[in-house]
Amino acid sequence: MPAWPPYTQEPIPRTELHTDRAHPARVYDCILGGKTHFAADRQAAAAMLQDWPDLVTSMRANRAFMHRVARWLARRGLDQFLDIGTGIPTSPNLHEVVQGTRPTARIAYLDNDPIVLAHARALLRGTPDGHVDYLSADLRDLPGLLSDQERRQLFDWSRPLAVLALAVLQFVTDNDARTLLHALVQEIPSRSYLAVSLPTADTAGSAAEHVADRYAAAGIPVVMRTAAEVADLLVSSGLDLAPPGVALVHRWHPELGTSLEADTTVAMYGAVAIKP
Repeated sequence: MPAWPPYTQEPIPRTELHTDRAHPARVYDCILGGKTHFAADRQAAAAMLQDWPDLVTSMRANRAFMHRVARWLARRGLDQFLDIGTGIPTSPNLHEVVQGTRPTARIAYLDNDPIVLAHARALLRGTPDGHVDYLSADLRDLPGLLSDQERRQLFDWSRPLAVLALAVLQFVTDNDARTLLHALVQEIPSRSYLAVSLPTADTAGSAAEHVADRYAAAGIPVVMRTAAEVADLLVSSGLDLAPPGVALVHRWHPELGTSLEADTTVAMYGAVAIKP
């Protein structure tokens, strides 16, 4: 069993929940058929599904991508994971997949929505020998979080770390995304991995663009990217792409377990990269 550094779980801050506004995690939960959402989230989700009914398929494919990435990394010996933009818990969650292979693994979930964190703490339980933590922070807080000495105790920084940023980087501009990834790569140990998924209009065309417009109308601007732009975002940050490089999420290592949907029903690219 790893000798994990001691860490006291930080409290969820008291804050305005803004349930009158759509939130990405709750919209995602609504489209996936969950129960943790409010009227504004349901209204935004309904408009998106009206524009593109296959959005459900695309989001499910992204979820399945997370499962395959978690297994792929755990089988390579990774046993400490940081999940940026956790979202509403939907089983199996990251820690369930990882600890199914590595029962002593440590997983830290990070999100900026106190509703997400409250549900995570209530529902996410790890193995007796493993550990699960929850951090209240925004993606844009990542550089400060990584340099915070108390929060750094979550992991053993002498060994590789697996970082997942799935369906979150679309909410920041290219310049901000590059800044965040550069800060991340500077902090994580050598041989650490970063997994990302980002939306694209390459496959679904105008339907995916309409969904992005709906997000923007709900106060959630979204950046769509091509495969080349996703690859450049990672490589320019000092990372090496792991095979097969950037692929539609349902086509990333399908041998690990996935259903091959029609490409036009999936509007998400996924990739895993490693820090040399």
